[in-house]
Amino acid sequence: MLLTDESFEAEALSYDYTASIECLAQPQKPQYNGGIIQNPELNNGLQGWTAFGDARIEHRESLGNKYVVAHSRNQAHDSVSQKIYLRKDMHYTLSAWIQVSEGNVPVTAVVKAATRFKFAGAIFAESNCWSMLKGGLTADTSGPAELYFESNNTSVEIWIDSVSLQPFTEEEWRSHQAQSIEKARKRKVLVRAVDEQGNPLPNATISFVLKRPGFPFGSAMNSYILSNRLYQNWFTSRFTVTTFENEMKWYSNENAPGRENYAAADAMLQFAKQHNIAVRGHNIFWDHPRYQPGWVPSLSPSQLNSAVERRVRSVVSRYRGQLISWDVVNENLHVSFFEDKLGQGFSARMFNEAHNIDGQTTLFLNDYNTIEDNRDGRATPTRYIQKIRQILSYPGNRGLPIGIGLEAHFPNSGLNLPYMRASIDYLAATRLPIWITEIDVERQPRQTQIFELVLREAHAHPMVRGIVMWTAWSPQGCYKTCLVDSNFRNLPAGNVVDRLLFEWRLSKLSGITDQNGFLEASLFHGDYEMEITHPVKKNYTFTQQVQVTPTDDSKKTKQIVKLSMK
Repeated sequence: MLLTDESFEAEALSYDYTASIECLAQPQKPQYNGGIIQNPELNNGLQGWTAFGDARIEHRESLGNKYVVAHSRNQAHDSVSQKIYLRKDMHYTLSAWIQVSEGNVPVTAVVKAATRFKFAGAIFAESNCWSMLKGGLTADTSGPAELYFESNNTSVEIWIDSVSLQPFTEEEWRSHQAQSIEKARKRKVLVRAVDEQGNPLPNATISFVLKRPGFPFGSAMNSYILSNRLYQNWFTSRFTVTTFENEMKWYSNENAPGRENYAAADAMLQFAKQHNIAVRGHNIFWDHPRYQPGWVPSLSPSQLNSAVERRVRSVVSRYRGQLISWDVVNENLHVSFFEDKLGQGFSARMFNEAHNIDGQTTLFLNDYNTIEDNRDGRATPTRYIQKIRQILSYPGNRGLPIGIGLEAHFPNSGLNLPYMRASIDYLAATRLPIWITEIDVERQPRQTQIFELVLREAHAHPMVRGIVMWTAWSPQGCYKTCLVDSNFRNLPAGNVVDRLLFEWRLSKLSGITDQNGFLEASLFHGDYEMEITHPVKKNYTFTQQVQVTPTDDSKKTKQIVKLSMK
């Protein structure tokens, strides 16, 4: 059996998913040749570039590379800028290479439009090497605007080079998703039907029935599912992966010191296994001071350390080898309950200890606002990668199986799909597995439409390995995005999910072989049952199982299946 990957041609300009997380001696060429940016590589002096605020700017050259420098800065926004023209509802992908004169300094890209300032991306820039900023924005209105770069550290010079701002229409944006799905989520399968002598069977009807989809898509669930048959039927007919809403958290498992209770988590795990639903382990620890077992905050550091050691050994050894991942220290980019009490190495130490107990399971960071809310400077993609590097630098952690968990709780402050896509691009440069772990949307007038847009964007990104929605049902309702009512009839968001499941799984497909017995189909990854019937052999049907698997990039061949009708 051979595997293949063939490109999907689209007339629209292809999207560039590449990003660099390394600090380089020389900047790379601008993406899309700069897009609408004039003089993107600064090869024509300062043409197109002006000072912003009270900064002074100058053109410099080093080792043959030309760039612009903003210096004599007194305010954060004192910088360098270029005037641009934005068109309403266009998606703009931004990239730039940035350096500062000293230190390791946050630099932000901002677009000043007629009525508001739009954050477009951020980077930790270094001295003596160039860092890539990747971001974007969607234009609310048409009109003149200005792109500039700012930093709260006014003592540094900001150096800018290889800037690109590429516009895409909504239609082009959707074409990128379709193109990516063809390459990353589907496979070309070439079936050859032959008779018992090995001769081609033309005009045979071959049908493909999807038995289990390959891409993990699911929802959080809670213990109400254990006693509610409607909940069970609704859930198991749709989802292949889950996260327990609260039942595996420390405060659920040990609400008094030494008194452990895993009854709900055990029963939910058993239910998931019975229905072939994979489970993410959520979570070993939560770094938020408000979400600790009631008896934990008053412990002394030594008592807390003992309790922590007992907790990690207890939960990880209990579920060792039964989960597809662990969220080790939840939301540790935003909060630091354990680090404040036990030292800055706490997260890295827990990753180490969890791996020593359960060595085959991927250990995830899990946090919010990295892709969904660009206003939150605590969880930018660059800060996320800094945290990964900190964890991996801990003694014994090199080569640890680490994953990137992106909660994706979308707020009601406006949707920025270019920023979402660019942020995943940037994180994907780590080559670590990326999961969307808790996706939902804040209640707002366009909640359902935004929910569909972000699910489509996440599913289409070639580096996203799975999606879990934070949509557990309870009699009291749900967290933010409700899929069903109390009778498990779809609400508008539930209709979105069912429509996408139908689209992404295409559960049945059939075709007729050509004169040489061949039929080619583009199938989503997954486990299929193939059935062959032939007009001459009216009373005979032959069935065969086939698994359509992702392409190995090194092999540009089709997946070939031989069906023999004997």
